[in-house]
Parts: sequence; C-alpha cells; structure tokens
Amino acid sequence: MLGALLDPFSQPLMQRALLEVLLLAAVGGTLGSWIVLGGLSYGAESLAHGMFPGLVLAALVGVPLLLGGAAGILVAALAVALAARVERIGRDDAIAVAVTTLFGAGALLALSPDVPVGIQGLLFGDVLGTSRGDLFAGGALVALVLLVLALGHQRLLAVGFDRAAARGLGIAPVAADALLLALLGIAVLVSVQGLGNLLVVAVLVAPAAAARMLTRRLGPMMALAVVLGALAGVGGLYLSYYARIAAGASIAGVLVSVWLLAHAASWIRKGWGAASG
Repeated sequence: MLGALLDPFSQPLMQRALLEVLLLAAVGGTLGSWIVLGGLSYGAESLAHGMFPGLVLAALVGVPLLLGGAAGILVAALAVALAARVERIGRDDAIAVAVTTLFGAGALLALSPDVPVGIQGLLFGDVLGTSRGDLFAGGALVALVLLVLALGHQRLLAVGFDRAAARGLGIAPVAADALLLALLGIAVLVSVQGLGNLLVVAVLVAPAAAARMLTRRLGPMMALAVVLGALAGVGGLYLSYYARIAAGASIAGVLVSVWLLAHAASWIRKGWGAASG
C-alpha cells in the first residue's frame, strides 16, 4: 500500500506536477472563493477562452506562454469592453460574442503548419510537463495574488457584504471589482499551463463552490476550498498515473466529482435538518 502511494511521485516530473497542483489549489481556493461569492465564474471562463489566440501565437513565435497569455488577456478584456458598448447588446451577449470570436481565431491559428507538436496541451494542459521555471514563475504569481488578497481583504469584504455601505466608508466597489478581475487574470495565467485553456475554470470555481455548500463563513470556506483543491489535484495525479489518462483531464474530473459530493452532502444535511426539525 505504501509503495502504491509513493511510487508515482518517485519521478521528478510527478514531483514537479505535485508542486504545481498545490500552487493551483492555493490560488484556486482563496481567489476562487471571491470569484464564487462575487458571481465572476463566467468572467473566469471568458478570460481563459479569450486568451487562447495569445497562447497559440506564443507557441508559434517561441516566447514564454505567460507572455502570450498576458497579451491574450489584455486583448480579450479590450474586445469585451468594446463589444459591451454596442447598443442593444447585453453585457453577457457581448462577452459571448467577443470570447467566441477570439477562441475561433485561436483555433484557426492552431491549424498553421508551423504550430509545434503538442499544441493540444494549450487546450487541455500539460501539468506533467511543468518545468522548474514554470514553478518559479507560477509560485511568484501565486504569492503576489495571495499578498494582494491579504492586503485588500477588509475592503473586498466590505464590498462583498454591502456595496452601498462600502461607498459610505470611502471604498469604491468598482475598484474592488477591478482588483478581483486583475487577480483573476493572473490566476488564469498560472492555471492555464497545468489545466489548459478549456479546463482552467475547474480549479478556480469547483473547490470554492464545493466549500460554499459546506460552510457559510468566508475564512473556513477559503481554507476548505484550498484543502479540497489540493486533494482533488493529488487524486487526479494518482488517477492519471494508474489509469494512464491525461493528467489535466483527470484533475478536472476529480474536481467536478468533489463538487458533486459536496452537493450531495449538503442536500443530505438539509434533509436531516428538516427531518429533525
């Protein structure tokens, strides 16, 4: 039994993958809690999909994916802002049009004969291909996100609790929303290398959504989301190793399973509470 638990992580690539999923759990659990509470889940998915052309161009040119992803996020944000200004188009419709157009452009770029082998890794991730450089860059970005969240916790809490009262305290809700969106962009950059463009939203939403069904206090929700994200990440790596399936898809599948289990636990708890009442 001990050998079965330790064998997968005897290899350096699995050790780096383990560190990567722990980084994803840290940023997904903490920032993801604000994303879920603030109703920004659609924004997370939109940013991830909208940055796809930047990732493909980075692969074509041979520059780091972080640079291509950052450029892609800026273009996506600008496209969404411009589309939202068109009269008689709702904000959600504008986001859908802009993001679908960008994702389609990325798919067309991916058809280029100059695209390197393994471009599918941009869609589904390659957590097993994590390098030392990826870990250092990801660790620095995660530390930045956690530091900013810690420094802005009280302001974000005030806005999340009562936006009108926050204005009376001199806190601008728009600034808080912009801060969360900026941190969301950084988190997407960190996560996309491990889970890919299509699966990145799982680590930013599923653990926090599951934790929200099990606790109503923000602090315990964040802590529980980090733990659930870490357990799901490690479980996904074990599943990938022994079932010989893609690691990114395995992790995303386990994350969704965690959410389903949390939903079932919440439903059972409510049923027991109603019966005892």
